[in-house]
Amino acid sequence: MLDLDMVHFSHRRAHLVLIVTSAVLSVCGVCRAQAKPPAAGTAPVTRTIGTIKVTQDGLLTVVPDAGGEVSATLAAETKILRVPPGEKDLKNAIPLTAQDLQPGDRVLVRGPASADGHAIAALAVVVMTQGDLSAKRQGEREDWQKRGVGGLVSAVDQSTGTIAILSGAFGATHNTAIRTNKNTILRRYPPNSVKFDDAKLSSLDQIRPGDQVRARGTRSADGSDLAAEEIVSGSFRNIAGAISAIDAEANTMTVQDNITKAPVVVRVSSYSQMKKLPPEFAQRIATRLKGGAAGNGDAGSGPQGSAPSAGVPPAGGGSPMSHGSSAMQNGNGNGPPDLQRVLSRLPNSTLADMQKGDVVMVVSTLGEDTGTVTAITLLSGVEPILTAAPTRTASTILSPWSLGASSGEGEATQ
Repeated sequence: MLDLDMVHFSHRRAHLVLIVTSAVLSVCGVCRAQAKPPAAGTAPVTRTIGTIKVTQDGLLTVVPDAGGEVSATLAAETKILRVPPGEKDLKNAIPLTAQDLQPGDRVLVRGPASADGHAIAALAVVVMTQGDLSAKRQGEREDWQKRGVGGLVSAVDQSTGTIAILSGAFGATHNTAIRTNKNTILRRYPPNSVKFDDAKLSSLDQIRPGDQVRARGTRSADGSDLAAEEIVSGSFRNIAGAISAIDAEANTMTVQDNITKAPVVVRVSSYSQMKKLPPEFAQRIATRLKGGAAGNGDAGSGPQGSAPSAGVPPAGGGSPMSHGSSAMQNGNGNGPPDLQRVLSRLPNSTLADMQKGDVVMVVSTLGEDTGTVTAITLLSGVEPILTAAPTRTASTILSPWSLGASSGEGEATQ
């Protein structure tokens, strides 16, 4: 779910801190060699990690990961180095000038700070450019799609470090054993969060049956086992029903939940993924679900996983329905529709596209307020699906994972 080298754009912020901190050790050595020890009474040397907000005439305004804005003054002797994401030292660092720094770049600034900590005279700046980070995130999203698996936890074996999940959205389900080791990175969605980047370091004992899990690693030949490099887990809430009210100013809609029979206020943020299924595809899913229920007893009544892992969508753009043979099928061309691939090719919807009476499915994280949630994934155009399989929960159809990019930045699901 996010990436490290640890790689995850998933714990992008923590990952960058680790990388930049490691890389800056070499810079600190250089700075110590170049600069004399501070005289008594001078400001101690400190460091700030954050994102550049403004650049102008040798002055950077940096928004730190914690605390208020910091003004960093660049001098002619300030050492500025560009470090590619993923590097842990400065062997491949590239010297830059102050003019190369841009808003959005991630930086570590080292130097003497003012008494209030809001100004720093930069001795060294280590930077990861916004372009480098965007390219890395895209690569990480694709890797999660190619080597990821997701589903609903059915069992956890602490003694062997194994998580059993059940996956499959269209009646045909399968079991996967996710095997962890001492190097596996585990993260977990906090309550009320909809951002993949907010996932916190976790442990195996926090994962329980009923949770959703997404893992990335090396699969066995038959796909029944995955040696996990990284795992993200979470407890999610599922809501399905008709919209009874829309408040455009508050960015909310009220949904009459079919399960609890109570109204739920659904907040929509810039990180909420909103899509609308074309009627013909919704009907195809409904037909499959009816067939699955007829063949398996009510397939929706038991625990189910999230939608099958998507591959990389076909290149070349165009309508998702124009790639029927690839986007509508699984990898071998004769399996169930790959919903996540189809969703990745659909345009993003907004609250303005919704109308009172529309039927939606929503996946959100659990929060303290049961009457208000923030949507992670919201799908409209689903009335045929709910009619065909009313016992299905939203997470059996949708992936709850939003990989860091907001809906306005393009597809970021798995």
